[in-house]
This record gives sequence, structure tokens and C-alpha cells, in this order.
Amino acid sequence: GWLYGGLPAFRSARTAFIERSHGDLFQSRADALQSAHRAGLRSFIRYGWRWSWRVAVFTTIFNMVSTGLSVYRDKTTISNFATAGAFTGSLFRMHLGLQGLAGGILLGTLFGIPAGGLLIAAHSLSGETLQEKRNRERRELYEQKLAEWQSRLGVTEDIGQTEPNTQGGPEMERARE
Repeated sequence: GWLYGGLPAFRSARTAFIERSHGDLFQSRADALQSAHRAGLRSFIRYGWRWSWRVAVFTTIFNMVSTGLSVYRDKTTISNFATAGAFTGSLFRMHLGLQGLAGGILLGTLFGIPAGGLLIAAHSLSGETLQEKRNRERRELYEQKLAEWQSRLGVTEDIGQTEPNTQGGPEMERARE
């Protein structure tokens, strides 16, 4: 987002500075270039920031909704991503009224479908799908907790034989020594 908003702003601010400063006096050519780059850098930071936080919020909401749907439905499908895109798009265009809401739903769905398809395809290339990975991790966690529970139950030593009599307190231990 920062590059998407910042690079065009950098170019346009630098060319606008060059066009405006034909009558200005500079110490040297390097000073003129440095001033042009400073103007471009200010625009890069300003407009890059505007785009970066919006892209970060958009992707965060999109990922939260699609992950939430996948966990709730216990399966990962393209419809989860389409729904997440529609929700996020409508949320960002809601302030434009009913037409903006409808446009946000349409554009969000159109961007969510290829994003979901790309993610599902990338995970299938890795050898296991998201569903298989989630089920494997659940099974491994269950087996680990079951092994811990069984090891706790497997203690067969008598607690009274391994620990000294603590009813007497520290005075009784000193007396035994």
C-alpha cells in the first residue's frame, strides 16, 4: 500500500516541483536535485501512509472474516473468500450510500474469488490442503495431551515412600538427622 500510494505521489510531486521552480535560484545543480527529491519524499511519505493503513485494515478485516468462516464451517472454500471480500468491500464503501454498498459488495466479491482461489491453489501445491493441515494439527495436539495425561496416570510409586513425613515440619527433620 505504501508503494502503491507513494511512488506515483513521489513522481508527480517531483515533476511539479521542477515545473514550479524554473525561476528559483539554487546554489548548485546538486542543491536543486536535493530540493526536488525532498519534495518527492514528503509526498511519498504522506500519500504512502494514506494508502498503507487502508490496505492494512482492509487485509486484516478480509483475513479475519475468511478465517472465521473457515473455522466456523470447518472447511475452506472459495465462497468463504467471496463472502469476506463482499463484507470488507461493503464496509469500506458503506459511506457512499446504497449504491456504494452494492458496488463494494460486487467489487469485494470479484476480488475475493481470485484471492481465495490463489490461496487454495498455493496450499494444494504444498502437498496438503488447509483442511488436512488443520485436522493434522488438531490430531497431533490431542495425541500430545493424551500422552501427557497417561504419563501422569502412570505414576505407580507410593507418594508416602518417596517423600518424608511432612506432618512434623522442619523440627522433625532436624531431629532425625
